Amino acid sequence: MKKRLVWMLMLLSILSGCGSQQSEETMSGENTEMQEEMSEETLAAWKEAAETPYGKYPELVTYTLGKLDGANNSNMPAGDTYENNVYTRALRATLNIQNEDVFEENGEQYVTSVEMAIASEELPDIMIVEDKETLIRLTEKGLIADLTECYETCASDGIKAMYESYNVSALDTAIVDDRLMALPEPNFVDGPNLFWIRKDWLDKLGLEEPETLEDVETIIRAFIEEDPGENGEGNTIGLVCHSDLTGESGYNYEFQLDPVFSTFGAYPKQWFRDETGQIVYGSVQPEAKEAISYLQQLYQDGVLDKNFMLRDMSNIAELIIDGKCGSFFGPWWAPNNPLMEAKTNDPDAVWEPYLIYTREDGKTLYFDQKPSYKYVVVRKDFEHPEIVFKMASVMFDKMRFAGEENKELEVYFQKNVDSTARPIAINIDYSDALYKCYVEINSVLNGEKEAEELQLLEHSYYEKCKGYLDAPEEADAEEWAAYASRIKACALIDEEKLEVISAAFFEETETMSEVWYQLEELEKTAYLEMISGIRDIDYFDEFVEEWKAAGGEAVLSEVNEMKY
Repeated sequence: MKKRLVWMLMLLSILSGCGSQQSEETMSGENTEMQEEMSEETLAAWKEAAETPYGKYPELVTYTLGKLDGANNSNMPAGDTYENNVYTRALRATLNIQNEDVFEENGEQYVTSVEMAIASEELPDIMIVEDKETLIRLTEKGLIADLTECYETCASDGIKAMYESYNVSALDTAIVDDRLMALPEPNFVDGPNLFWIRKDWLDKLGLEEPETLEDVETIIRAFIEEDPGENGEGNTIGLVCHSDLTGESGYNYEFQLDPVFSTFGAYPKQWFRDETGQIVYGSVQPEAKEAISYLQQLYQDGVLDKNFMLRDMSNIAELIIDGKCGSFFGPWWAPNNPLMEAKTNDPDAVWEPYLIYTREDGKTLYFDQKPSYKYVVVRKDFEHPEIVFKMASVMFDKMRFAGEENKELEVYFQKNVDSTARPIAINIDYSDALYKCYVEINSVLNGEKEAEELQLLEHSYYEKCKGYLDAPEEADAEEWAAYASRIKACALIDEEKLEVISAAFFEETETMSEVWYQLEELEKTAYLEMISGIRDIDYFDEFVEEWKAAGGEAVLSEVNEMKY
């Protein structure tokens, strides 16, 4: 609250004309005097700091930060703050830099604070923006620094290798008018949603482990009808899902039905090329109609939760935690949330992940994520724009290796401290980081290599996984969650079992900026009405025509006219 008040007062001062800046003449004069007083050694240190990944500034550099924070103080230990934690202390020790947060917000409030900064044209030195459109707007208004040269000089070799490991580099998405205008967060391969199931219920009923969507339906029907959880007749909930139904831009969220749709060759909310080479929108393709028809039948039969349209994420999680529901689709990290709490609530519950085949040849098809989701931008006149690549080099390259100086960071990993604890709340890693982490940890667990050979993140999860394997009955929920996510789930995210479909478009056209919100609302309403039976399935064809007439046709034309 204090941070927000300071930021608001600063903005009011700016907007009322009370803020003042030193004239360029004064600043220039001061800089000349400072340079004359500096020794050659000090000047060399400043030059090295400005042109190398790990060069340390000879004096403390303080930068203002628009801070994207997280819930529960990002799970940091008591006493740590966003200005004083493992990351900020390491950056101060290595680079001699320190953040001063002008606002600390998340969600919609963070977006509002960013928009206020843009409207006033008084940006903090560094902040995150969450879409390409805002990045373009900031560039066009001349409010942010060109980082092209900063990347070349101050990104470590490791950071450059990470960006280069992707088929489509996140760096490309941060280029505006042939200049790199941000440090982008690359999206590493996350894999498709898995089917998480109460294995103890499955065994109790003597059912086979699932491989296909048909198996999934059989199991859910048995859970409802035979009540292995002893919830009482009619009290076991079937397949839970969020009313959004599927993720956008390749993102796999919890409680969504992407694997159901992909079984029918349908990919709602995704842009891809059809057999003619044209870019099409998955939500209006005929395959989506087949998937909706299937879900409509599941809804009528009670296999799909009858109240799914009324539930939010927390309500769905409560059903799982309370043992009212024995299955859901979710990503590899589902053990961290909500299953860790479910395991604490009922230590005898056995949750297992399964990869559901979506094609007859045993492959699972899914969309990969768009190359980048977040962009770190630097204020136009900030004296040290290179600082963001130096920060990235320390946090995501130098700090990834074990050592006494990084012991405290290992505790952060073990306690599941959120990435929002970092001054710049992003993550940079290799495209195959998730599966590689599994391979490395598993190789130590199997005795193929020594634990000392692991990187810091890998070692922290190895300790938790080993704790679980050494004494499964006595293991705590955190140890179980580490093993279930990093070993059990990630073992399924094997390239040989998967077929990735890359998005053909992930930006915004002129018409999209005007009508996309209405088109999304039309789509969501139509899908929910058909699944729930309010509309007959044949309404799908009418919906497609409505969608095209409301601006969808124009959007399709614009997308295909762009250079992709």
